[in-house]
Amino acid sequence: MGDKIATRQAYGEALVELGKTNENLVVMDADLSGSTKTAMFAKEFPERFFNMGIAEQNLYGAATGLAMSGKVVCASTFAMFAAGRAFEIIRNSIGYTGANVKICASHAGITVGEDGASHQTFEDIALMRTIPGMTVVNPSDAVATKKLLKQIVEMKGPCYFRVGRAAVPVFYGEDDEIILGKGNLIREGNDVSIIATGIMVNEAYEAAKALEQEGISARVIDIHTIKPLDEEIIIKAAKETGAIVTAEEHSIIGGLGDAVAQVVVKKAPCRMAMVGQLDTFGESGKPDELRKKYHMTAEDIVNAVKEIK
Repeated sequence: MGDKIATRQAYGEALVELGKTNENLVVMDADLSGSTKTAMFAKEFPERFFNMGIAEQNLYGAATGLAMSGKVVCASTFAMFAAGRAFEIIRNSIGYTGANVKICASHAGITVGEDGASHQTFEDIALMRTIPGMTVVNPSDAVATKKLLKQIVEMKGPCYFRVGRAAVPVFYGEDDEIILGKGNLIREGNDVSIIATGIMVNEAYEAAKALEQEGISARVIDIHTIKPLDEEIIIKAAKETGAIVTAEEHSIIGGLGDAVAQVVVKKAPCRMAMVGQLDTFGESGKPDELRKKYHMTAEDIVNAVKEIK
């Protein structure tokens, strides 16, 4: 386990690295480049950076135009404004045409913290999953963020790339293999599988260690690519452990839990529980306090495991 780094910070650093080798890369923002960390790219490559102002629909419309002109575009704003305010443009301009735009949305989930309910997005993964042809990626730490961003920039077509505000532990090593569309087995286990995404992967790992002290062997899987989903690793987990708990910093409605359940119910029925935002809005507060109040901690995963075992 390494230092704590926000995935948005890693995103900004990765953009600069990619910009040095890919002259076709263009970065855009909606007047939030300090927060989304695209300011790093803007400083290094000002001729390839466009601040579109507080006009998210225009941001993604213009991004589509640049993509249609042959550019690879990473267009950033907060997840609430990308998935929410600009949904129609993302669906009709980017999704429908298959435009090579990467919707790189930051400040997702409850750990937005003090910004409160209006900015704490729990619906974005659900919305983006519904768009045909949209790849949906939710990296768990700084290393995964950089490795996956490189792959989505190299791939053709639209992608929703979700990063967070708060610093989170780095648990992947630089030599670890992280492949778009393939889940990562983080920890072996035979009694239950904890399938997590984003910052909840670390919580899942901590939960597995706690469960081990109680004689429960928990497998931990990182599903960083929610669409297309790695069905093989999920089916294997369901058949071999007979129980699955999903964990996400997102609503349990329409997110990772639902995606996993759709696979399990058809191909490998087993006991399931979901840890994530329940059918509620959030509120302003410290990220760690909010995760505890809204039941998105390692302890909540442990309790969910015990309920189905």
